Amino acid sequence: MKQNPDYAGPILEIEDLSISFFTRLREIPAVMDFSVTVQPGEAVGLVGESGCGKSTVALGVMQDLGVNGRVVGGTIKFKGRDLAEMSPSELRDIRGNEIAMIYQEPMASLNPAMKVGKQLMEVPMLHDDVSEKEAYDMALQTVTDVKLPDPARILESYPHQLSGGQQQRIVIAMALMSKPALLILDEPTTALDVTVEAGIVQLVKELGTKYGTSMLFISHNLGLVLETCDRICVMYSGEAVEDGRIADVFDKMRHPYTQALFRSIPLPGADKTARPLVAIRGNFPLPHERPPGCNFGPRCDYFEAGRCDARPIPMEDVEPGHHSRCLRWDEIDWAAPPEATETPPPNPPGDPVLKVSNLKKYYQVAANALFGGGEERVVKANETLDFEARESETLAIVGESGCGKSTLAKMLMGLETATDGTIVMGNEEIQSKPIEERGPGQVSQIQMVFQNPFDTLNPSMTVGRQIIRALEVFDYGANDAERRERMLQLLDLVKLPREFAGRMPRQLSGGQKQRVGIARAFAGDAKIVVADEPVSALDVSVQAAVTDLLMEIQREQKTTLLFISHDLSIVRYLADRVMVMYLGHVVELGTTDEVFAPPYHPYTEALLSAVPIADTKVAKKHIVLDGDIPSAMNPPPGCPFQTRCRWKSEVPGGLCEKEVPPMRTFGAHQIKCHLSDEQLARMEPVIQIAAE
Repeated sequence: MKQNPDYAGPILEIEDLSISFFTRLREIPAVMDFSVTVQPGEAVGLVGESGCGKSTVALGVMQDLGVNGRVVGGTIKFKGRDLAEMSPSELRDIRGNEIAMIYQEPMASLNPAMKVGKQLMEVPMLHDDVSEKEAYDMALQTVTDVKLPDPARILESYPHQLSGGQQQRIVIAMALMSKPALLILDEPTTALDVTVEAGIVQLVKELGTKYGTSMLFISHNLGLVLETCDRICVMYSGEAVEDGRIADVFDKMRHPYTQALFRSIPLPGADKTARPLVAIRGNFPLPHERPPGCNFGPRCDYFEAGRCDARPIPMEDVEPGHHSRCLRWDEIDWAAPPEATETPPPNPPGDPVLKVSNLKKYYQVAANALFGGGEERVVKANETLDFEARESETLAIVGESGCGKSTLAKMLMGLETATDGTIVMGNEEIQSKPIEERGPGQVSQIQMVFQNPFDTLNPSMTVGRQIIRALEVFDYGANDAERRERMLQLLDLVKLPREFAGRMPRQLSGGQKQRVGIARAFAGDAKIVVADEPVSALDVSVQAAVTDLLMEIQREQKTTLLFISHDLSIVRYLADRVMVMYLGHVVELGTTDEVFAPPYHPYTEALLSAVPIADTKVAKKHIVLDGDIPSAMNPPPGCPFQTRCRWKSEVPGGLCEKEVPPMRTFGAHQIKCHLSDEQLARMEPVIQIAAE
């Protein structure tokens, strides 16, 4: 039963909200003095770093704070009614019916033992008391609305039979089944590829318009918020520090934290030498250790002692509809560029240190992989890879999940051996040498920095011991004293205090853990470092610091960096050359400037279009790819990209469906495509920056 169907005021009003969690030791204030309003049909973005209280606000709206969470001040009103005053049965009616929430991890919302159709049908049958036939028809329509192929088959599938992007679309469909007045999205695209993310974002916008749904969009990605929201609220350490219309906050920001966030993300104009990213100094305060006065004070470039730390700072009107929690917002010169930092030029690339020729990796798997049996099938994970990497160079390897990036990394590291082709490191072939057959010298020469710093450190070993253990494996030093001194030097190298040697991993933040991972990778003076999504699990401000650190170490050690990523913004900023992979093939290879300007491979064009850019001056061509990457067990005939390519009709004779295209060279730029030179020359830039 819908509440207040004729209500015409704000859908959601949060006023002076404070939420605390209570432990045996103390009260931990998670959200303080927080206010936001969401009007009918409006999308409001809630942004900030991990731990700032975004998800706590969402759980407060859902009245789902657990046994130790409590609203200790302020109100949350939905359609004019205070949620705290509603009975449990009224809240049950509202949750999932009028207020729906989409979580970061789709499988947390799906029952693995129930077919998708049954789970979708439950929503209207439970909330609207409709018949099973009506519920099925509604489920079929909603799955069609979220643009899933073959909706009838999808309804008969179990969640594990769908890809991550398809699972997330089902969760969105489930949330929209009862046409809620308010949809809360908590980082709904973080675990997805940029191409899938672009499709989900487009879908959310279209469905929000179709159903007139209001949205609270929680994200740390400012580019996504720009593309999806009407207004934005920036949070820091439990407080809203700035809010307003998207154009006001993006172009006329009036809080130092908002400015610092924008300076730490790589926008199209950023240059790693001329205009490097500026990391936010210091660390995020723990909830029970917040400073007096302004929470951002200890990290702020404009801090004034005796004034900014004298009393709690209220939100002030900058202009109608635009507010800032800063005493000095009207004194600061917001147009001034960041202080120039002396960044030494990168070393020119040297001789090749890694050569990969005609490399292939095939896996034999049973047709029925779960229970065995059936004929054997071949999975072509990597297909005829050819490239080289030079000393002091950053080569980025980009592509969606399933394109073969990680399989290539495993072969380089010796965790897999090649089916065919060669990998030459130094003067030795290593493609057939598993890691256990490589000597300490070979192992130390090529090292890896992993995506998730939380999974790569031993929780029962101190930081210092973990680095010393790596030094022992590499046969470094004659005794423990030499190894300990080298360990302390490595902590200096990654800018961690030497006293961290005695700390356990649980005492470190995500960014600090990733620095320990980098220190361990460089313990044996690695010549080549494979960095597999090394910053994607980190907040944007920490990303800037870790990226800067990797470049600084590269300059000092002349390391070759193979940077695996799907984030083309960071790739554009960091890489010297870019290699684009799709379904095991290299489809484009060239310098960063060549790959980011037309002519593109059609897949690169779509990747560039999918990247959310946090800049209102950037105009972007909109290309959304249909479908997911085909299975490597059953690849399409001809060009691997032809099932999703928007240019296929321009190639005569159905050539794209018959033959794998040859790799064509334009100077040092290589593109694997059947399009003619004239057709490639007609391509227009995907990203255009408006003149100031």
